[in-house]
Amino acid sequence: MTPWFDPAVFLATGFGIGRVPFAPGTFGAMLGVPLSLAIGWLATRAAPDPVAAHLAEVCIVTAICVIGIPICSRAAALLGRKDPGSIVLDEVASMPLALLLVPPADRTPALLGVAFVLLRIFDISKPFPCRQLERLPTGLGIMADDWGAAAWTAACLAIARWQHWI
Repeated sequence: MTPWFDPAVFLATGFGIGRVPFAPGTFGAMLGVPLSLAIGWLATRAAPDPVAAHLAEVCIVTAICVIGIPICSRAAALLGRKDPGSIVLDEVASMPLALLLVPPADRTPALLGVAFVLLRIFDISKPFPCRQLERLPTGLGIMADDWGAAAWTAACLAIARWQHWI
């Protein structure tokens, strides 16, 4: 019997969204969009100046990514596979990570849409070093390849914003 309501499995599957029978990673990344908006909103409310707000956002996103490692390790062990498709915490966490270079006030629907599409492209295609990061042990490998996809996404967003494309 699959332990879907074990706390680690429940969190790693994005509160069960990873159980969607098709494209669970896409649904996980979709869950990351409102999470990134919420984290940005919280950070700007918690800190009065932009630098402190950005630091708060970095700390929150970093904590989610670091805490995701043991959660994904435990969930993978319980589900009996190295990187089950139902684990989507990596996609959920990678969206706020990809948007860290974009101030919360600049996260327009168009920018969020571009970020979402880029993140999915990089997560699926696994450009260097994403494929290599995926080979890291257990939860670290599950999370790290998506951190690589988030870095590629952040770089593309930075260039697109610099060029005033979005």
